[in-house]
Amino acid sequence: MLEAVSAVVREAGAIAADRCGTAFRRWEKAPGSPVCDIDLEVDAFLRERLTALDPEAGWLSEETLDTSDRIERPRLWVVDPIDGTRDYLRGRPGWCVSVALVEERAPLIGVLDAPARGEHWTAGRGLGAWRNGERLRVSGRRRFAGARVPADQLSEADGDLVAVERPNSIALRIAMVAAGEADLAATLRWGFEWDIAAAALIAAEAGAAVSGALGQPLAFNSASGEAFGVLVATPAIHSAAAERLRARAMDLV
Repeated sequence: MLEAVSAVVREAGAIAADRCGTAFRRWEKAPGSPVCDIDLEVDAFLRERLTALDPEAGWLSEETLDTSDRIERPRLWVVDPIDGTRDYLRGRPGWCVSVALVEERAPLIGVLDAPARGEHWTAGRGLGAWRNGERLRVSGRRRFAGARVPADQLSEADGDLVAVERPNSIALRIAMVAAGEADLAATLRWGFEWDIAAAALIAAEAGAAVSGALGQPLAFNSASGEAFGVLVATPAIHSAAAERLRARAMDLV
């Protein structure tokens, strides 16, 4: 099944890449939430092909109206046809197609395809994580100070950390931790399961500690399809990162 899903997601990535930079319609679903014709085209392609692979699985996608019957299904496809749409619309490479198959509230398969970066990521529960056929492993970072974070700019409060490349796609930022190219990636806000499900499995299978923003366990196929943030880090610094985010969250209350 992992090989079959990988092939479908790679094909979806090629569809999106071929249309990038061409004429297509774009609009905002809500202020600050861009979408384009290609999001919908890729979503429709994925729904047809993935449903054929597992007709019993439910469907949760950024570009499809959610239906409650998914909660009763044995498995769930969790899909973001183009994660990092802003980069896609600007012709930048920081976007990917993200697909996860969830079973019993945990990802079973995770695949990312980032054709503009020449990257294809796969993971299966208990099978490890891979990029372009190479096995992934998180960095051996043990000290929180000096940890690399995908960020355009770090705040003064995070001056003890080191900013590295930040793709618009949160899935790719998480995957960077899996590849040892960053030591932690985090968001401190409500977000959607389709943003993180595939990448969370890739990171976990590469040895990362994966949780919600405050260190809470992640569980997918919730009624809302949402999660409060995400924190992915090398195991030795995860608790320190969660502590910092927890203090920040208290300031927001």
